[in-house]
Amino acid sequence: MHTRTLGQGLEVSAVGLGCMGMSQSYGPNPGSRDDMIGVLRAAVDRGVSFFDTAEVYGPYVNEELVGEALEPVRDQVTIATKFGWNIQDAKSVGLDSRPEQIRAVADASLKRLRTDVIDLFYQHRVDPDVPIEDVAGTVGELVAEGKVRHFGLSEASAATIRRAHAVFPVTALQSEYSLWTRDPEAEVLPTLAELGIGFVPFSPLGKGFLTGTVDQTTSFADGDVRSTIPRFTEENREANHALVTRIATVAETRRATPGQVALAWLLAQHPWIVPIPGTRRISRIEENAGSTAVALSADDIADLDTLAQSVGVRGDRYNAVHMGYVGR
Repeated sequence: MHTRTLGQGLEVSAVGLGCMGMSQSYGPNPGSRDDMIGVLRAAVDRGVSFFDTAEVYGPYVNEELVGEALEPVRDQVTIATKFGWNIQDAKSVGLDSRPEQIRAVADASLKRLRTDVIDLFYQHRVDPDVPIEDVAGTVGELVAEGKVRHFGLSEASAATIRRAHAVFPVTALQSEYSLWTRDPEAEVLPTLAELGIGFVPFSPLGKGFLTGTVDQTTSFADGDVRSTIPRFTEENREANHALVTRIATVAETRRATPGQVALAWLLAQHPWIVPIPGTRRISRIEENAGSTAVALSADDIADLDTLAQSVGVRGDRYNAVHMGYVGR
């Protein structure tokens, strides 16, 4: 797999791996912990060098999983993790990006990840009670101390990105972006281009919807977060299926899968975009990696853009509570 460069010269594989689903959000894991360690190591063997986790995934157990799996190949990979939640009794009860909390999370994450430095340390959600300048300054101090290499933000507004970047350089913004989530295009992407900041889309396959494997007849298992998301109601899945049908048509002409086309569309937007699809299967890692070899024509891209804009997407991408955390 070829590489791409985020801000501040951080070079990573063109497609990364979001690790959250190995520990939460998508129902019972069909594999064991040892199976997931095998999947993570198989990803490295197939050229993936960029891995995304967070203390809140589990909580904590996802970082432990990633740390154990990648310890033998630590010098070959870039590990991103996140701070910013107030976790009490193994549950997130709100936000907390106070400087002392950021420092405590960094130290704990280093231990769980079995490493002496965090490659990319994101603020998971903007905390309105802590000035972003204080957050950026604290991460900058951690960089100076050698505990962190790069500073990132997640789901931040263009204005917040500018304020943070003025204090300490932001390497990457992580937010949801795909053919059915276009929110960053109006203000965020132009800001990143201007400031030289990379973009890391999570849920680039629409939490599985854009792969064509989810439709209005799909039943979600207990613990699957999609059962709480308005966009995934049965009615909205039926309304949103037109986009998936078109993606599948393009995929057939390109001898690719719908998921590969959805990722190839993202990769074609800007050279500093690095999607991090999540999976628990080696076959999906291989499929996602193959998206880098899918060459969409200008007509393909324009066709997908036009359809996505004309048919729109029905339903919010989060429930009301979590929508309140984004775009700050």
